[in-house]
Amino acid sequence: MTPTETLTLAAYFFVLIVLAIYGWHRYYLVYLYMSNRDKEPTQGLPLDPLPVVTIQLPLYNEMYVADRLIAAVCAIAYPRELLEVQVLDDSTDETRGIAELAVRRYAATGIDIKYIHRTDRTGYKAGALEAGLKVARGEFIAIFDADFVPPPDWIMRVIHHFAEPGIGMVQTRWTHLNRDYSLLTQIEAILLDGHFVLEHGGRSRTNAFFNFNGTAGMWRRTAIDESGGWQHDTLTEDTDLSYRAQLKGWKFRYLQDVECPAELPVEMTAFKTQQARWAKGLIQTSKKILPLMYRSDAPFHVKLEAFYHLTANLSYPLMVVLSTLLMPAMIIRFYQGWFQMLLIDVPLFMASTLSISSFYLVSQRELFPGKWYRTFLYLPFLMALGIGLTVTNTRAVMEALFGIKSAFKRTPKYRIEKRGQRPQASKYRKRLGIVPWIELLIGCYFALTIWYAFANENYFTVPFLLLFVLGYWYTSLMSLLEGRFERFRMPGNTEESSPKPFPVGV
Repeated sequence: MTPTETLTLAAYFFVLIVLAIYGWHRYYLVYLYMSNRDKEPTQGLPLDPLPVVTIQLPLYNEMYVADRLIAAVCAIAYPRELLEVQVLDDSTDETRGIAELAVRRYAATGIDIKYIHRTDRTGYKAGALEAGLKVARGEFIAIFDADFVPPPDWIMRVIHHFAEPGIGMVQTRWTHLNRDYSLLTQIEAILLDGHFVLEHGGRSRTNAFFNFNGTAGMWRRTAIDESGGWQHDTLTEDTDLSYRAQLKGWKFRYLQDVECPAELPVEMTAFKTQQARWAKGLIQTSKKILPLMYRSDAPFHVKLEAFYHLTANLSYPLMVVLSTLLMPAMIIRFYQGWFQMLLIDVPLFMASTLSISSFYLVSQRELFPGKWYRTFLYLPFLMALGIGLTVTNTRAVMEALFGIKSAFKRTPKYRIEKRGQRPQASKYRKRLGIVPWIELLIGCYFALTIWYAFANENYFTVPFLLLFVLGYWYTSLMSLLEGRFERFRMPGNTEESSPKPFPVGV
């Protein structure tokens, strides 16, 4: 082989090995979860007397869902004299009027609910939470994003876990109001279920650090204050504060059996925006937190797990490199035969791709014992969607690595809860510029690699390459067609979703 060919193959296998290491870590998380079933947290003695709880509702331009959230929170069963609700509204549109009206109506019923509006969005969500904290009267702080609908018993199922003095935060599991709405929401639900069941479950049961998810959780106010408060130098202020608090010695608790429903993004562009924000924020947090982590006296397994957790999104730039090198590597290795590919490539591909299958199958089996097998139908699309996010998330990761700042981009919500509803043509809908066209071209490139594989009887690689084509074309075409041809976006939709007031009563 020429030096160029040798260098190409070396880079190809290096990237594949690194991706395989992250893939094997998924198997490890499954092992942690399954082997520590006996460590599920239990509630001790109840808190007596009950403490004052402040519920914070950070909003920014949420005209479709603001009143639904406020209504659900004001229906929570907790002594009124011990409950405070803060509507932290940074909105610049009709959301202000909707939220203010709901606050006035509920205040008239005797609920301690306050409307706090900022004209300066410094710090975005973190800034709003910090501003509300300065005037909050609660000893404990619960937070719900605009797309959540907490059940009435949520506080009473959470608050007593703080009877243990060292508990700083309790996180509950997200469930999904519109899981069955479309193929996209089904896949999103499976992705989130894997995170909450196996990542949170495995880490919490082995005393590794895990993160508050920004919503559907409750903090001890002292833990926030002693950890430096809300800071806005990353896009994942929740993960940042979580690690700082745990480095201070605060313990976190995850309650898998306590559910909090939320609305999943129904548009591809909204989903991409959400995923890119999380990807960029976690890399920003890794740059900030990992040096502190490794200078701490935390056990080695905790430090190692923190590294995997905070750097996992580096796999997206690596996928771009792999995509670039795949066809050259196929051409160079054309004459090397099947045996070498079976000996080297198969184990690496199994680690980097099949680990995804086992990870999400196990999480679905835990949550839905009677029908988890249906997940098999979604696995090819799930893996393809993960590949299709590569371009968007790579850009986000590179911005984080090079310190490029960007605004907190909210995820649009439309109050979609069932099949048949359709997002209105909305000013909240965003475009991703040239990115979908790049994805479309990359999909065409992989279609060419499939032709090459068939032409050279390299059939082993075809199923893997098909995932790349499906992923890039699916994410690109969905992004391009949203808002233009409704029938391509959500087949069968007939009802309009509108910001009809949620019952607020007086």
